[in-house]
This record gives sequence, C-alpha cells and structure tokens, in this order.
Amino acid sequence: MAKRSSPTTLEQRTLQLALLLATGLLLAGLWLPLLTVQKMVLWKNTLSILSTLQGLWLGGHIMLLVLMTIFSVVLPVLKLAVLYRVVFRPPRTRAAMQRVLKVMHDYGRWAMLDVMVVAVLLVTLKLGALASVQVHAGLYVFAAAVVLIALITHRVTAKAHTPRRRATR
Repeated sequence: MAKRSSPTTLEQRTLQLALLLATGLLLAGLWLPLLTVQKMVLWKNTLSILSTLQGLWLGGHIMLLVLMTIFSVVLPVLKLAVLYRVVFRPPRTRAAMQRVLKVMHDYGRWAMLDVMVVAVLLVTLKLGALASVQVHAGLYVFAAAVVLIALITHRVTAKAHTPRRRATR
C-alpha cells in the first residue's frame, strides 16, 4: 500500500514546483523578445529586457540602466531567493519565519515586476498610432512569472500567519 502524503507535504511540493516554474518563466521572460517596434518601413527593433539593458549600457544611459536592472532583475531574483529559502528550507521557529517574511516584505514592495509589465503594455498601446508594435511571447512569459511569484508569495505569507494546529490524541 502506497504511503499517502499529508496535505502539508502536498502543499509544500506544490509550492516547490510552482517556484521552480516561476524561476524558469522569469529567466525566459528576461531573454525572450517582448515586442517588436516598427516605424514605417525604415526602422524595426525587437526588444527583450536584457537587450534593452544592453542598449541602455551602449547608449551611456547609466542611471536608467541601474534603475531598470534593480527593479526588473535584481529585486525579483532576490525575492525568488527568499522564497526558495522559505519553501525549500523553512525556518524552524515562527520568529525566524517572521524575520524572513519581513525582509521579503520590506524589499518586495520595491520589486516592480508588475509595474514593468504594465509599462510595456502601455507603451504598446500608446505607440499604436506612431508605429506598429508586435507583442511576442516574452511579454506573456514575463507576465506569467510576475503572477506566479505573487501567488506563491501570497500563499507562503498566508501559511506563515495561519495558526498551527496541535496534534490531539
């Protein structure tokens, strides 16, 4: 007879798989083309987040490069690292878990993945009259990573704030 997993173990495995998927989606979303902008027939440019960062570097726009790198790459990766810690090696005490969640909350509000996705969508809509914009899979993959990370964060936080049940005999 196969051993059945407890709901907590099943939930833990689900969170782990979701976190691995979110990591893959985020990495793919950074590399894959987000959109192609074409102005008349003369100018066409396909952009990903990483190619945009490279363009900012080559163009000498260092301040914008630093801001975009922090908000679109560094903070999301840090948030994933904290989520990995909580999901794969949960702190043993409630106080330790609260400290880890506080760190994630304190810098998490600055991780503006969702703002980046909305900004790209707005640019896409606004440029419609000036240029043709073709949206690529990278935008959807990046948006999926944003949503999945938010869902995992919500579940981990809710789980940490749920009182633990004591075993009864």
